[in-house]
Amino acid sequence: MPSLTNKPLLSFWQLWNMSFGFFGIQFGFALQNANTSRIFSTLGASPDDLPLFWLAAPVTGLLVQPVIGYLSDHTWHPTWGRRRPFFFIGALLASLALFLMPNSSALWMAVLVLWLMDAAINVSMEPFRAFVGDKLNPEQQTAGFAMQTFFIGCGAVIASLLPTLFSDVCGFSNESMNGTIPETVRYSFYAGGAIYFIAVMWTVFFSHELPPADLQAFQAARQKKVGIANVLKEIMAGFRQMPQTMVQLAIVQFFTWIALFSMWIYTTSAVADNVFGTTDSHSVFFQDAGNWVGTMFAVYNGVSALAAFLLPVFARLTSKKTVHLTCLVLGGMGLMSMFLITQKEWLLLPMIGVGVAWASILTMPYSILASALPAEKMGYYMGVFNFFIVIPQIVSGLLLGFVTKTFFHGHTMQTLVLGGACMILAGLLTLIVKDESHR
Repeated sequence: MPSLTNKPLLSFWQLWNMSFGFFGIQFGFALQNANTSRIFSTLGASPDDLPLFWLAAPVTGLLVQPVIGYLSDHTWHPTWGRRRPFFFIGALLASLALFLMPNSSALWMAVLVLWLMDAAINVSMEPFRAFVGDKLNPEQQTAGFAMQTFFIGCGAVIASLLPTLFSDVCGFSNESMNGTIPETVRYSFYAGGAIYFIAVMWTVFFSHELPPADLQAFQAARQKKVGIANVLKEIMAGFRQMPQTMVQLAIVQFFTWIALFSMWIYTTSAVADNVFGTTDSHSVFFQDAGNWVGTMFAVYNGVSALAAFLLPVFARLTSKKTVHLTCLVLGGMGLMSMFLITQKEWLLLPMIGVGVAWASILTMPYSILASALPAEKMGYYMGVFNFFIVIPQIVSGLLLGFVTKTFFHGHTMQTLVLGGACMILAGLLTLIVKDESHR
């Protein structure tokens, strides 16, 4: 493949085509993030148990991401390329899971489908991060990740609003009848499954990949590394060779993702309790709160889509670290301020800060990291970097329920305040990161 510094500049539409698949991927994540706790609660889960049921998501990421990253680094097909086979397989499985999720008739079924869904999304998503490193030189990498963030925001806005649109525009029922998933949620997942597959296929068909510079040597080296034992050996060896920048970013990511995980798990129950005045997951008010949380999440994702194009500008004027610090502090302040709000409309205001933070979370760490990674191991290290996203989620899944019950007496809005404090701490820790691209 061309070296990191002599890759040709891509046009706007080439960046568009290679990133469009993220529009569909985020449909899956947004539906999962905004509705999984709602589905679990409707099927009988208590707020204290929600973090444990959510463990399915980070555990699958922990297992899948580095393996998929390694395999995509060592894959080449003359038609499908290096990353695109994984885009296709992941999209097919994720779309299937999105169709299955709202048809779960028992809590254990929903948890199992969440495992499948998250594993499949990870299969298609992780190579997308490496795709930017493969195709773009350092001058365009921030713009490439920002384009991905734009599509993430656009997809998440529409997906988050779908239950409300199906209720208010299409007239589908938003009520849980005899403990079943509301029609609004079911049809949202059906639409998401179709859009996920179509969007990822767009990138598969309208983007191309350059072959390795020495294809014969690449294939010879790949043959020597076949076998699960060699794969695991190389993966474990890579942990001991992580660049310093990656280790520093891992600390920032730890506290960032504790904040995000608490938000995704508890916003529905927190808003239902603090604003709609109910903790009964089968009540109309609880389901209305679920729809309003979808609107809130649409706002923060919409803000992130717009902010995505401003971040590279501010990064050039200051630095990537300064941008990330500022954005995380704004996001943390937004989460903490929700505790003071009792009118649902005012809950949209904190989502502006969360949206700015989300745009930076999806852009700046990867842009900083890409400049510090060897090109031949881009997919692997991007997969390993995911460890520092899923490990804090696993810690959150194991501890947040205990903390919420013991220290906050079941008031999940206070857990969101804790998450906001963690995000501000993550912003301050950005100061320790060494940015190889800003010297």
